[in-house]
Amino acid sequence: MKPTEQLSLAIALDDQATFDNYYAPNGTPQHMATFLLKDEGRKFAYLSGGSGTGLSHLLQAICQTTVLGKNVGTVYLPLKDLHSYQPNQVLEGLEKAPLVCIDDLQLVASIQDWQIPLFNLFNNCRDSGTRLVIAGHQPVDQLDIPLADLLSRLKSGVSLHLPHFSDADQRRLLQYRSSRRGLYLSDDVALFLLHRLPRDTHTLMEALEQLDKASLREQRRLTMPFVKETLDL
Repeated sequence: MKPTEQLSLAIALDDQATFDNYYAPNGTPQHMATFLLKDEGRKFAYLSGGSGTGLSHLLQAICQTTVLGKNVGTVYLPLKDLHSYQPNQVLEGLEKAPLVCIDDLQLVASIQDWQIPLFNLFNNCRDSGTRLVIAGHQPVDQLDIPLADLLSRLKSGVSLHLPHFSDADQRRLLQYRSSRRGLYLSDDVALFLLHRLPRDTHTLMEALEQLDKASLREQRRLTMPFVKETLDL
């Protein structure tokens, strides 16, 4: 087995990271991103946004979307886990997959050793017809990429920036994800969580996961006393 195959197979996708589980109000960039990623005619797209804006969720969602098996063999590469490897070890042979999603590009975008391998990946994916989706925390022009040809490739497709949700949308996000789990989360409890926990999506979803497990185990609703007790708030 080649090193690339070993690395890609070691990446476990979050089974909660699906399009159905993604909160994307109509008219928002998040909503536009779901349409962009579902368009199989788009061979390259670049998504940007701060931590907690849903980039990793979206990339994993498209990898888990199987329409008549079309996405079987897709590759999701979170560079936060892989950037310490040699770039050729991570990127070599990816053009054989139907879809490649690269997360956290900002971690390697300015590193010289990654420039040519990333540039070659673009060319190889273009030649083989492989879809390529890349996400990073900054828009392309803010990534400080030293190789002009790589910068040109990154600008060659559709780019979309995802802003952080407003307080009201974060509350609705919590309630949406709760309802997907079969839980009712009142406005008061949702606002309490937003006021007492860090506002990033990762932390909020981890808290919701903890509440879901405790609710199932103890057969209790998400009341204010139960939430305070479970999360020690």
